[in-house]
Amino acid sequence: MIDRKYAEYAWEQTEQILAIDSPVGYTMDVAAWSKKAFEDLGFKAHYSNKGGVVADLGGEDTEDALLLTVHSDTLGGMVSTIKPNGRLQLSALGGLEPNNTETENVRVRTRDGRVYEGTFQLANASFHVNEEFEKTERDWDTMEVVLDEDVRSAADVRALGVEVGDIVCFEPRTRRTASGYIKSRFLDDKLSMGIVLGFAKYIADNQIRLPRKTYVAVTIYEEVGHGCSSVDLKGVTEILSVDMGCVGDGLQCTEKQVSICAKDKGGPYNYNMVTKLINAAKKMEADYAVDVYPRYSSDATAALRGGADVRHGLIGAGVYASHGYERSHMDGVYNTIKVICGYLGV
Repeated sequence: MIDRKYAEYAWEQTEQILAIDSPVGYTMDVAAWSKKAFEDLGFKAHYSNKGGVVADLGGEDTEDALLLTVHSDTLGGMVSTIKPNGRLQLSALGGLEPNNTETENVRVRTRDGRVYEGTFQLANASFHVNEEFEKTERDWDTMEVVLDEDVRSAADVRALGVEVGDIVCFEPRTRRTASGYIKSRFLDDKLSMGIVLGFAKYIADNQIRLPRKTYVAVTIYEEVGHGCSSVDLKGVTEILSVDMGCVGDGLQCTEKQVSICAKDKGGPYNYNMVTKLINAAKKMEADYAVDVYPRYSSDATAALRGGADVRHGLIGAGVYASHGYERSHMDGVYNTIKVICGYLGV
């Protein structure tokens, strides 16, 4: 049985990657980090034309290859308007919700490399002044970035080098509790990135030759629906997306489990592959749940929509409060690594 220390390694890598700003559309830094992380473990890795990373974990059967997918892009914002009072109106990058990002600290990244701090606030955010404070709906029209700079006009903002189209990154606020819970924005899907690196370190440390050729695609456009739609699939017969497992009302999974998705809004996952994943969980004595996700789509589905003739599946550590301030647990990390090991027979 795989040692739990690889779950700890997965967390260490997750903590590092969470500290790298990577909203969809601004992923160069996280891609460079991802490529080096696989290379440091002894695996070959290269950039895709899109800017993602593909790593080769080796393996015997090149005619029945497996592609593991994770995504390193996150939610964020883009400056859409510089308001006359020097505040910034945003357009969403991915499915970011203004009503659960109010008062979050942000970083505005300019095209020439400067970074400015600010806060995402309700316009006229002073409770003692704004008589409509409780009644105002939080949306992209009523929320704004208040820069932590002495700016009082659009001209002042532009003098800093801030322009429409600049990227706005939200603070992840990453924490791990003594009880093993992990809390952060963007566990979707950086926790899975750590999990796959934990698996990669396990096979590297133990010089394991996988029974089938296995690749990892670290995609960078998952949050807008086309992350894995054009990855080179030569020899690949199956895609296993390792993404967050849903936790919420009506679902079975908890943060301590690995979730196996049978169906999402894009339709059912491959029946035989889902069955094999369930059997792998049983074999590895992993605590798991099978669920149907009502509001979800994965890189595996994107690959099929792009024309890939493959079987597809989806697993992930249970994550609560998806697309908000998310929470998972180290047990969920460990259980997910165990299922990957069981599926590949190592």
